[in-house]
Amino acid sequence: MAERRDAAVDSGPAVGGLPAADRLRAALRRRIGVDPRALAAFRFALGAVLLVDLALRARNLTAFYTDAGVLPRDLLAESYPLARFSLYALSGEAWAAGVLFVVAAVAAVALAVGYRTRVSAAVSLALLASLQARNPFVLNAGDTLLWQLLGAGLLCPLGARWSADAVRRRGAPRDDGSPPRNARFAGPASALLLSVVVGVYVSNAVVKLRGEAWPAGEAVERVFRLTYLHGPLGGLMPESPALMVAATYGWLGLLVASPLLVAATGRLRAALAGTLVAAHLSMAFTLQIGVFSAVSAIGLLPFFPPFVWDRTESLAAPTAGRVRSAVAGISGSLSEGPAAIDPPSRLLPDRPTRARALAAVAALLLVSLLAWNAMGLGVVAAPEPVAAVSDPGDSDWDMFAPSPPSTDSLVLATATTADGDRVDALYGDPVAADRPTSDARGYPTARWRKHVSLLSANEPKRTDAERVDATLAYLCDRAADLSGEETASMTLASVEVDVTGSGEVRVREIGTRECR
Repeated sequence: MAERRDAAVDSGPAVGGLPAADRLRAALRRRIGVDPRALAAFRFALGAVLLVDLALRARNLTAFYTDAGVLPRDLLAESYPLARFSLYALSGEAWAAGVLFVVAAVAAVALAVGYRTRVSAAVSLALLASLQARNPFVLNAGDTLLWQLLGAGLLCPLGARWSADAVRRRGAPRDDGSPPRNARFAGPASALLLSVVVGVYVSNAVVKLRGEAWPAGEAVERVFRLTYLHGPLGGLMPESPALMVAATYGWLGLLVASPLLVAATGRLRAALAGTLVAAHLSMAFTLQIGVFSAVSAIGLLPFFPPFVWDRTESLAAPTAGRVRSAVAGISGSLSEGPAAIDPPSRLLPDRPTRARALAAVAALLLVSLLAWNAMGLGVVAAPEPVAAVSDPGDSDWDMFAPSPPSTDSLVLATATTADGDRVDALYGDPVAADRPTSDARGYPTARWRKHVSLLSANEPKRTDAERVDATLAYLCDRAADLSGEETASMTLASVEVDVTGSGEVRVREIGTRECR
């Protein structure tokens, strides 16, 4: 198997006396190989982001994942027939969704600490896919990237280092397909994991360069004019045209240079990955774009070369020793008696056979990923069977491309109580009886913004009209809960403010409903 052969050779510099074929393999291994400690950091970060994602979604559990919310299961099945296979579609009750959230959180914790790593990763992936399928109208690029990274990571030995599994296996012979202690893991699975990340950057760079705002240096300034995207520090960005132009060209330059994440090695690769991580973390504080920034940052961890992890390991050695002893004690107690037997392993093929099967699956997915990205960019035409099912050009990697939006997006969610008072149904505070357009506000979360923005206004399809009605019905109940008064009627409208200079304001009424 490719992973076993590649991992058996250390990732150091090629020796000049080696045959040309061996030097080529060594050079390839340095570029597509991943340090097992990088996989461990990636695994821990994946588990942490899954927990954060669940916590953020839990704020609107009833709204987005139950029959009492904006997308009841009958409407979901009509819009997305395949969604009936979602575990979250088995029940429309809030308690059922809550139980699945708890199970997903437990699996994420197990993944983070590396306990039964492949099983916990598979369970996390299944629950994440089910959660995303339960309401596809609130998803963004970060959600797509998260499941792709989790799926690619499932094919890698995420538990080989810094994990409860590694502690449990200490002293046992290595026959699980994982690399030796100090060797990189290299093969189709590692190439797939790296290609997921580089594919995002390359696709986004190509689309940005096809527009006008990015090459002209105007894009970042326009992005920060969009108040609905302001994160915790977004409104504090200095109004410096020179700084905005520098940020535009800086980010565009990083995207164009992203192929060096694979083509380069050593310190250049580490510097580029580190700069991209810093850029994504700055976005997390300045832009309200969900988990995309965090997911993008953890996707860069596998690119850091061994010297970074050597330094990390030396700095963390004292703490790591204490943690390892604690994990060994816990693992020992969990492994006593019948629990030490791993029944699934007796029913599956031996480990080398499973490793070869994983490599074959990874190779197939790698080819599919590269072909899909090529079709999405128009490099090759999509075959008719592919085009009939989905449009590769309609990708999630066109963030702010080819140009950022030209209008700020705000919302008016106005509930009228039985006593004639008016309340903001999203925030719960009183509003003017004749609510002016200037009272429009940003959305509570990025998922609310995504949901409302997808509600059609011009010649809506029947399912879109039903989604509007379901949203208004939910907001009727929400307003009553927030105000403590019975809601008589509900009106939902979006407000668009031009940010390119004219300042034009357009109000689009999405729908009105009697609540009683």
